[in-house]
Amino acid sequence: MGNLLKILLKDDGSRDDAYDKIFVDFEKAEPREAEKEVWDKTQAVLLKGQSILKDLQNYTGATDHIRQAIMNPKNEELQEKAWQAVSREVNKLKEFYEFSLQLEEVVNDLLEELCSGTQTARQHLETQQALFKQFAEILDFVLRFDDLKMTNPSIQNDFSYYRRTQSRTKMANESTNSLDETEENCVVTKEMANRMSLFYAEAMPMLKTVSDSTTRFVSSHKEMEINTTPECLSTMADICRVMIECPDLRSRFQSEENTLFCLRVMVAVIVLYDHVHPLGAFVKSSGIDIKSSIKVLQEQEPVKVEGLLNTLRYSTKHVHEETTPKGVKSLLGILPK
Repeated sequence: MGNLLKILLKDDGSRDDAYDKIFVDFEKAEPREAEKEVWDKTQAVLLKGQSILKDLQNYTGATDHIRQAIMNPKNEELQEKAWQAVSREVNKLKEFYEFSLQLEEVVNDLLEELCSGTQTARQHLETQQALFKQFAEILDFVLRFDDLKMTNPSIQNDFSYYRRTQSRTKMANESTNSLDETEENCVVTKEMANRMSLFYAEAMPMLKTVSDSTTRFVSSHKEMEINTTPECLSTMADICRVMIECPDLRSRFQSEENTLFCLRVMVAVIVLYDHVHPLGAFVKSSGIDIKSSIKVLQEQEPVKVEGLLNTLRYSTKHVHEETTPKGVKSLLGILPK
């Protein structure tokens, strides 16, 4: 990784395309002793993330039970079956939400290691490769989770039904002074349900979580140079793009999944950069070559990258502003107002 970074971050700001044939092998990066505590903590979260993805992939929801309950409102047996079924599903949704809080914590820890101190962004990237690999894996998880969430309407339907039933039960028990029974029968409290509702209302809740965490990190570290975190993010985006653009580098990928990994990380990093940099990722002075990044997405099979292009269209902060060049908007298919 160090060699490629020296190419991407030449002292004079230029890039020598003759050196693009440097392969970055994220798989072999190992943490230094000083990084082990954060690395171990993050690795435990990443392993949990694989279980979370599997559970989300297998999430079938309680649609049938809910439908039967709605069609037969006076059938208490069907109401109870629906409540039990949806409560099991909401328990899973609670686990997903609680995992987002763990993710938020380790993102802050990683940024603390990768962006703080006296080292420049370039030095961090050259010496802390294992932590950057983990940061990339978190971003990969985030987009995979959000893609699964967006394509599963049962999640919102289950949670909406749960909240409606919870509210009706509370009102019924208030009239009989049985509020304690309401809480006992609920998988999540009303306060927790409110927080979860905000989380699942987002089209891409995990990306929103990481974006907010990154933004808070920057705002709470006034002592840091303002460009430190954006510079780290922009360099990561460049690394991923170059690895895909260069045929020699891309040919060394063990599988097509490695290409998709780099694409997901590149897009997620662009979103984060766009949220933490005052001017965003799309202005001409941006540290990210946004046109090349979009073009490398468009060169892939459309079915595999349409979701990523939509992430740039709808999850970034500045793309629709007047400061975004018309050429960039045209590449993304954003029509002029």
